Amino acid sequence: MLHVANEDVKKAIGDAVKPQLIDGKFTMSEGGKTFKTYNPATGKVLAEVTESTAKDVDLAVAAARRALGGEWGKFKPFDRQAVLLRLADLIDKHYDDLILLDSLDLGCPITSGGPKKQRAIALLRYYAGMAVDIHGNTIQNSQAGEIFSYTLKEPVGVVGSIIPWNGPSGMAIWKLGPALAAGCTIVLKPAEQTPLSAIRIGELCLEAGIPAGVVNIVNGPGHIVGAAMASHPGIDKISFTGSTETGQAILRAAAGNIKKVTLELGGKSPNIVFDDADLDLAARGAAMAVFPNSGQICSAGTRLFVQRGIADKFVEKVAEVGNSLKIGNPLDTGTQIGPLVSEEQLTRVMSYIESGKSQGAVAVSGGERVTTGDLAGGYFVPPTVFANVQDDMKIAREEIFGPVISSFVFDTIDEVVERANATTYGLGSGVWTTNLSTAHKVSQRLQAGSVWVNCYQAMDAAVPFGGYKMSGNGRESGRDQIQDYLETKSIWISL
Repeated sequence: MLHVANEDVKKAIGDAVKPQLIDGKFTMSEGGKTFKTYNPATGKVLAEVTESTAKDVDLAVAAARRALGGEWGKFKPFDRQAVLLRLADLIDKHYDDLILLDSLDLGCPITSGGPKKQRAIALLRYYAGMAVDIHGNTIQNSQAGEIFSYTLKEPVGVVGSIIPWNGPSGMAIWKLGPALAAGCTIVLKPAEQTPLSAIRIGELCLEAGIPAGVVNIVNGPGHIVGAAMASHPGIDKISFTGSTETGQAILRAAAGNIKKVTLELGGKSPNIVFDDADLDLAARGAAMAVFPNSGQICSAGTRLFVQRGIADKFVEKVAEVGNSLKIGNPLDTGTQIGPLVSEEQLTRVMSYIESGKSQGAVAVSGGERVTTGDLAGGYFVPPTVFANVQDDMKIAREEIFGPVISSFVFDTIDEVVERANATTYGLGSGVWTTNLSTAHKVSQRLQAGSVWVNCYQAMDAAVPFGGYKMSGNGRESGRDQIQDYLETKSIWISL
């Protein structure tokens, strides 16, 4: 049954054009233009949003710069902790609003809000703790005479954060938390496909007592708004999550003022199942490493390597799990798989599925868009499992970002490690085995930022997340992350 009444949907969206947030005020763009965001479950227009311009980015950066030298710059660590805890409480209180907006905008099942809420609140409270745990060091130096040396940790300055569409509210919180904990100010750009929950979070930031100009939100296409941020001389650091191609463009644009850049990019993650694994556990794990959020997960375990003796049986098990998941309206409490985010993404995913078929891969399950019934107008693709995939096929090499698993057969540890690492990406990876020696040997040899053993997609605010190779640089979460929002100043005092 539907979890949300139509009147609640109308209330959440509102009638007016959704604004931008600059210097504590919600305003329309300097250019007066708007763009439409669509409901992927129906293909119909969901809302209109003000389209920010490069001039709006200038105004947002100027506001962030003023806030840095103003009231926010006088906040003590305890003050930053207190405001982050208030924001966490408000996110907790109003999370139903955020998951409803994400369900409407992205198409994620509304029932996914429970785990997402827990993670969002945990992230903010973790960063609140980090706010009072930033410190330099006293260092014994070897200079002649009496010279005292120590370091200070200072906020890097104005941060430009650009987030993707596959986890709108969670990604916004993931960017806001460390920037605010470190004492930075921020200009945040949500993806143009899913801007609604970020705007609501902006409202909650002001309600939490975050001063005007500390958090600014600009909307619009990446090639205009994101590009203006990446090249802006008033932005000291860019934090970007999204595609590898866009990450490369940001690095080039950031060269102008040598701004700090951290990138969490794409993946083509291997998920390795040995013949001694708990096959029921591993089959469920392999399916749910890809199919949640309709496969729109950067670290999804889309390359499934299965040891030869169990390959056929195991792939069938994974397909059965996929077939058991209910596809439907994301506002339906029984739905486990919602639509892809947009018609553009639907076209992209279907082109990969057709490529796999044309190159000789066999769709054990799925493989066709849903074109009948109540879902025909939306962007629905069922969980798809391919067998007979070869390493050189397009579906084996490129990130699909849809509910598609490519399965491969392997024989030995050395072989599977070599094939697993034979990719330009290195974000996530999985190992399924009951042999402790195998688990350690393979985990240490995989070239990936995260290795999950007998589980997948486990995440925690204290544990760093990020990638090797073209999956990015820097880390999200954990102590490693906060350092990317700080500068180190060395001070020498002759006594």
